[in-house]
Amino acid sequence: MPVFSFTATSKEGAIINGHVEAISREAATNAIIKQGHRPISITASSESRDLLSFLKPKIKSTDLVIFTRQLSTMVSAGVPLLRALTTLSEQAANKTFRDILQAVTKDVQAGTSLGDAFSKHPKAFSDIYVNMVRAGEAGGILDDILKRLAIQQEKNDSMKKKVKSAMTYPMVLVVITIGAFFGLMFFVIPQIGKILYDLAGPDAQLPIVTQIMLSLSKWMLDYWYAVIGLTFGTIAGGKMFLATPKGKRMLHYTIIKLPKIGDLIKKIATARFARTFSALIGAGVSVLETLRVTGNAVGNDAFRDELIRGADAVTAGQQLSEALSKGGLFPGIVPQMLAVGEETGKTAEILIKVADFYEEEVDNTIASLSSIIEPVMIVFMGGMVGLVAVSVMGPIASLSQNIK
Repeated sequence: MPVFSFTATSKEGAIINGHVEAISREAATNAIIKQGHRPISITASSESRDLLSFLKPKIKSTDLVIFTRQLSTMVSAGVPLLRALTTLSEQAANKTFRDILQAVTKDVQAGTSLGDAFSKHPKAFSDIYVNMVRAGEAGGILDDILKRLAIQQEKNDSMKKKVKSAMTYPMVLVVITIGAFFGLMFFVIPQIGKILYDLAGPDAQLPIVTQIMLSLSKWMLDYWYAVIGLTFGTIAGGKMFLATPKGKRMLHYTIIKLPKIGDLIKKIATARFARTFSALIGAGVSVLETLRVTGNAVGNDAFRDELIRGADAVTAGQQLSEALSKGGLFPGIVPQMLAVGEETGKTAEILIKVADFYEEEVDNTIASLSSIIEPVMIVFMGGMVGLVAVSVMGPIASLSQNIK
């Protein structure tokens, strides 16, 4: 976050100099005024720090989970908020997160609300987090909201770890397969080709598969710089394209149509929607604001667009359950349970059950996918090695027969 240097006059009329973190110059001015000072000049001073920001340790989801759980426990036990923030900021192991918590503590000490203080650090505290804290402060139920936030953060962190764990083994096999292919093309095939031509002569009639493999290997050796450049260029270009809104949107819409993988993504998105929507509605956030925040938190543009259409329908006077049932993206149980919640006024409680159900479904789907992906990747890797073996061992066996 940008840092601004300022010169101001205090209430006593003394000239003071200091620094303040804010998302804009206007926000910095408001923060200085809230501290009881009258700003004279404000200058941005964070350029040199921003250049080195990539060297700072990143804030992990575990850091936020631990902080939320500890803050919830301390507030519930009656510890004053400012003292709780001070203690937690001193105990934070992550330096980046510690700096943010110290800035939050200063803002709260200066009279800023906790939600507004969190909103100045979007890299650490998401819109969901900020909106729930603001709702808790407005309703006087901050301790209860922090408990819900802690549970939600722990559930989200657990789901991310399960998905990452399930994808680790297939990705390792992919890397090994690609490495084995390049190793064979650069080191093994050329030597075997030399042996074949030494035994059979330069005019030997080799099988078509062998000729293709030898030609591909020769081309890769002759233009190794192009192969390496093309490989890394494709990876970098793909990552850059997927980082754009258009590329990200295309990926999200494509991935939900894939067999098995698409089902898993839908279940993950549904579980996130149900738990986030339940938490925000239970905190007293309006339906339209809840839909906006939830849409950004689901993690898939297709589901976000569906929730935006749902918000438009609610604005037009339609029930959310009816709007989501027409979209067809959410499983049928979701609009049905929403309809029950709308009739009984227990939407938050019902959606928690939906979230629990789909989180369990995610676990089962991940286990099923792992059992399918592993043998598929092994067969693929074995097929590639087998193709190379057939292309080179066949001619060698034939030559051996001729020599006999």
